Amino acid sequence: MKATFVHDHKFPNNGLTYFYSYGFDNEFFERYLNIFDEFEIIARETELLNKETTKSQTVNGSVGFLTIKGYKSLKSSVVRRKIYEKVDKTDCLIIRLPSILGLYVINIAKKMNKPYLIELVGCPWDAFWNSNMSKKIVAPVITALTRRAVHDAKYVVYVTEEFLQKRYPTIGESISCSNVTLNSVDELSLLNRIEKINELKLNKKKIIGTCATVDALYKGQQYVIQAISKLKSEGYNVEYQLVGGGDPSFLKSLAEKFGVEREVKFLGEMKHEDVFDWLEEIDIYIQPSETEGLPRAVIEAMSKGCPVIGSNAGGIPELIDKEFVFSKRNVDSLCEVYKKFTPEIMKEQAIANHKSSKKYLKSILYKRREDFFRKFIDKEIG
Repeated sequence: MKATFVHDHKFPNNGLTYFYSYGFDNEFFERYLNIFDEFEIIARETELLNKETTKSQTVNGSVGFLTIKGYKSLKSSVVRRKIYEKVDKTDCLIIRLPSILGLYVINIAKKMNKPYLIELVGCPWDAFWNSNMSKKIVAPVITALTRRAVHDAKYVVYVTEEFLQKRYPTIGESISCSNVTLNSVDELSLLNRIEKINELKLNKKKIIGTCATVDALYKGQQYVIQAISKLKSEGYNVEYQLVGGGDPSFLKSLAEKFGVEREVKFLGEMKHEDVFDWLEEIDIYIQPSETEGLPRAVIEAMSKGCPVIGSNAGGIPELIDKEFVFSKRNVDSLCEVYKKFTPEIMKEQAIANHKSSKKYLKSILYKRREDFFRKFIDKEIG
């Protein structure tokens, strides 16, 4: 049985081979190859320079790709014909939204009466509105089209438990199943965290951190930098560490503007396994995003027993104690939440977050997703 996955993700390509990227690694492909005999991708692509290929792993050779460089390619009759042929030859489609390509293919699937399942991983309004002006213009249209597509779909997988379900309800069958999974949740991590907090003196510097692309403003690191400046003026000793790829020029200039260039450390991009080591070294994890689905970084931080501060964007409030959620873009709100973290409160949150992270164990979520996919296959394909 053949399934075709459709999304706007840009898969790295060096002209010959496709490579894994963040969130689309071996585990992503394994998730579907465990269910379907054949698996193909309709997506976008980005050029991977030859010097970067040594750092990246190639995608399983059995996976077929049809990729475009940009949305303008959809104007080409040749590209449209290729997409039609892919849809015609597949048994079913997995459409991940928000996605312009996904919405385009849903229309084709309906015309061909081809079974499809939607995975809703984020809010298109938040994603497009918190971007550049050209995306702001199309935000209302994409949001309306997504809302209608999800409403009419027979099968929907939501990555949140409440947030996306309320904004984009469906008349079809649905489940809540995060696309973020943990291989394990180590009890030793919690013991180490408690010991680390016990050693933390009130007058000692606290290290807070964010793992996200540093040149995507909707990730919100700029608000943390401003908060660090405000806290510094009030006598707090805080260091902010940023992990993630991208051009840090804007955030560095902002740190200089607010007089906290010494307190703000850019650690660059890290291998996934190294991120877990880094999480054990910081004192508090913060996710200051303006838009989110269900952020992988927060769940991974929770698994390491990190006390977490998060904005009220997307599914973040579903993950952590509401008392430690601040209003997105609100520096004063962020500072007030930070000040609540006494050592005792930090221990309470470390224990609570570590326990909650177990809901995202791979063994649990894989079974839930696979059972839902089997129902979809049995009813729609047979």
